[in-house]
Amino acid sequence: MSKKPAKYSPELRAEAVRSVVEGRRTYAEVARDFGLVAETVRNWVIAEKKRNPGQTDETRDAIDRARVAEMERRIRELEQENAFLKKAAAFFAREQR
Repeated sequence: MSKKPAKYSPELRAEAVRSVVEGRRTYAEVARDFGLVAETVRNWVIAEKKRNPGQTDETRDAIDRARVAEMERRIRELEQENAFLKKAAAFFAREQR
């Protein structure tokens, strides 16, 4: 006779998946902490990655690299604007004397 699979709350599933995906912990560690079987946690993580493909390590790394490049571009732009404003302030300070 086969055993019925246990029903777990969506909150427990979400927390276990989040612990693996964001916490960079192994399936076994999370399973031990939540009192689950490692294979169950692994199946949940795989299912979640299929539902949200943007949450894999590779895509997160690519997104992070793109964000860093955008921030560096914005910093360069702001530094140029700041230098221009300093020159303009010096020019107008000289003119008022």
